[in-house]
Amino acid sequence: QRWVNFSLMMFLRGKLGRYPPWPGKIVSPPKDLKKPRGKKCFFVKFFGTEDHAWIKVEQLKPYHPHKEDMVKINKGKRFQQAVDAVEEYLKKAKGKESVSLLSTSHYVAQSIPPHSLMLVVLSLSLSLSLSLSLSLSLSQDTGSTSIQAADSTAVNGSITPTDKRIGFLGLGLMGSGIVSNLLKMGHVVTVWNRTAEKCDLFIQEGARLGRTPAEVVSMCDITFSCVSDPKAARDLVLGPSGVLQGIRPGKCYVEMSTVDPETITELSQVITSRGGRFLEAPVSGSQQLSNDGMLVIVAAGDRSVYEDCSSCFQAMGKTSFFLGEAGNAARMMLVLNMVQGSFMATIAEGLTLAQATGQSQQTFLDILCQGQMASTFVDQKCQNILQGNFKPDYYLKHIQKDLRLAISMGDSVNHPTPMAAAANEVYKRAKALDQSDNDMSAVYRAYIH
Repeated sequence: QRWVNFSLMMFLRGKLGRYPPWPGKIVSPPKDLKKPRGKKCFFVKFFGTEDHAWIKVEQLKPYHPHKEDMVKINKGKRFQQAVDAVEEYLKKAKGKESVSLLSTSHYVAQSIPPHSLMLVVLSLSLSLSLSLSLSLSLSQDTGSTSIQAADSTAVNGSITPTDKRIGFLGLGLMGSGIVSNLLKMGHVVTVWNRTAEKCDLFIQEGARLGRTPAEVVSMCDITFSCVSDPKAARDLVLGPSGVLQGIRPGKCYVEMSTVDPETITELSQVITSRGGRFLEAPVSGSQQLSNDGMLVIVAAGDRSVYEDCSSCFQAMGKTSFFLGEAGNAARMMLVLNMVQGSFMATIAEGLTLAQATGQSQQTFLDILCQGQMASTFVDQKCQNILQGNFKPDYYLKHIQKDLRLAISMGDSVNHPTPMAAAANEVYKRAKALDQSDNDMSAVYRAYIH
């Protein structure tokens, strides 16, 4: 029988840009997961990260002959843990499976003894890390204003990390995943966080440490920031030892926080007044999507900065859009988050109404997920509610902030937002019940207390 029939017993390593190959094993994909069209590839689970990817068969190489070289060039703690996991797997498998080391030219053409274990190396230019709950079908380029999705680009061509020095300010739920993916893609990154201890993990992974925002900007060509709200964004730029003090002609500043258009206009003006270049690039997603490098980036401002950030955006997201002048991305993101926040409140209302009328909440979810409203978002949030799991993936206090800003934006153009206003009141009730630091799905508790 051919090798393809024994893919469950194989190992591979994925090369992420300049990042060393990563150990993993081929597993069976979920039944409802689509395989990329026109590609002879296999579904991979990487050791140590629990990430998944579709991998092209022609990019497979032997594992053992390359192992020692890979260990020498990568001293990272996570990489060593991944290698240790491989060795532990081999120990458990010893005696159950024979180990065969075959060259790439044998993979498809030659027969392989039943139950043989092969160790292989994958050469791939970009992480295709995706959670099982996501669709892994290839994303398509959305048009001239969009950078092609990272997973599609990875399969079709090589991505080289920019040689520009990258700074990142703010290592919260979103920022941490973004920085991790920037490092995996081989970017040179300097980090700063108000709580300095959060930087330690990234320093171990190869990041550099900046003592102040001003120092990070001074050291770097492009500095990103991702903080909680408009006040935090302003303080970061205008405060003591802030971003503005490090801005010199040509320095780039990218604001990724979800804030109001007025804040973006103010920050853009002060940065450009010092000769700096400004881009806003808020992200649509969650902590899990940030970790998986599957965010959607919505950018506006200096087009040349957007283009300079291409490899960064491909490392952190599946696609990005450029919307023109500064402020447009803030407007679009507030509309998107207004819809998401209102939808989450409606789902919570439906779950509690079902229960109040004697209906099974699980059955409600089962029916919902078989209809036109079925989505990963609905399934995950409802399951978490039913399990009482409100670990933050997107803070409730932040979605309420986004609703408040969206309502204010509506007022500024005399546009009614009654649905968002109603949802905002429910989130305010949840905040009064000490749910601010839980996930947005904790809005459910506003209906049961």
